[in-house]
Amino acid sequence: MDSNKIKKGLGRGLSSLIGETKKENTKNLLSIGDLIPNKFQPRKVFDEDNLEDLTNSIKERGMLQPIIVRTSSDNKSKYEIIAGERRWLAAQRAGLHTVPVLITEINDLKSLEFAIVENVQRHDLNPLEEAQGYKRLINDFSYDQEKVSKFIGKSRSYITNSLRLLNLPLEVLEFIKTKKISSGHAKILVGLDNALFIANKIIDKKLSVRQTEAFVKIFKKKSSNLKGIKDPNIRSLEQSISDKIGLNVVIKNNNRNKGTITLSYHDIDQLNKIIDIIKTNY
Repeated sequence: MDSNKIKKGLGRGLSSLIGETKKENTKNLLSIGDLIPNKFQPRKVFDEDNLEDLTNSIKERGMLQPIIVRTSSDNKSKYEIIAGERRWLAAQRAGLHTVPVLITEINDLKSLEFAIVENVQRHDLNPLEEAQGYKRLINDFSYDQEKVSKFIGKSRSYITNSLRLLNLPLEVLEFIKTKKISSGHAKILVGLDNALFIANKIIDKKLSVRQTEAFVKIFKKKSSNLKGIKDPNIRSLEQSISDKIGLNVVIKNNNRNKGTITLSYHDIDQLNKIIDIIKTNY
C-alpha cells in the first residue's frame, strides 16, 4: 500500500478501502453458519445493550448493510468476517438463517486494516482493544508509529500514548477493560510506579478525571517531600559502616529493597583502603 492510500485510509471509510482490492467484489446471500469471526478482530467485548438494539432493528427492518467477508484461509468452506461481526451476532439473535454478504479477496494485512478502520470510525473499541490493534499492525505487519498515525488519521502522539496503555499493570488493564476506570483515567496512570494504588483510589472514591489529576499531583508532592526523609534504620546502618571503615557511606534503598551503597574517598590512600577491604573480604 502506498503512502497516499495510508494517509486517506480512515477518512475514506470501508467502501473506499474495498475498492483498492485487486479482485472483484461479489454480493451474495450466505447461510449464517458459513461465516466465522475475523481472527484479526481487535474488539473482544461487544456492548450488550447496543447488540440488543441492533437485534431488534434487524427483526423489524432486516439487515440493511451486507457483511464484508473473505474466504477463510483456514477452512475453504467458510467465510471469515472482515467487517460486520456485530451485525452477524445480532442476526443470529434475530433468528435469521441467511445474511447478505459482500465477498472480497484480501490478504491478512488488509483484513486487519478493515477491522481497525470499522471499529475506530464507530468508536466501538475500548482503549485497550484500540492499542492492541495498533500494536498488531506494528508487530505483525512491520508498521511503525508514523505509518499507523497516517493510516488511522490521528496524531503520532495519540498513537504513542495509546500504545503506552499496554504497559500498565495487568490489574489496571482489567479495570479499563471492565470500564471501572475510563481511558481518561488510564492516560493519567501511564508511567506511574503506583498506578495500581491510584487506580484503586479512583474506583473506591469514584474520582473524576480532573479529581484524579489533582490527587496524583498532591500525591507526587507528598512523595517528593518524603524522599528527603531517610529511614532511621538506614541512617543508623550508614553511620555504623562509616565508623567501622572510616569513610563516608551513603545507602539508597527503594521501596522494593533495591538500591546502591556509595563509599566516598578523598585521596588515593582512601581509594586503596576501599580496594583492600574488597580484596580482603571477597
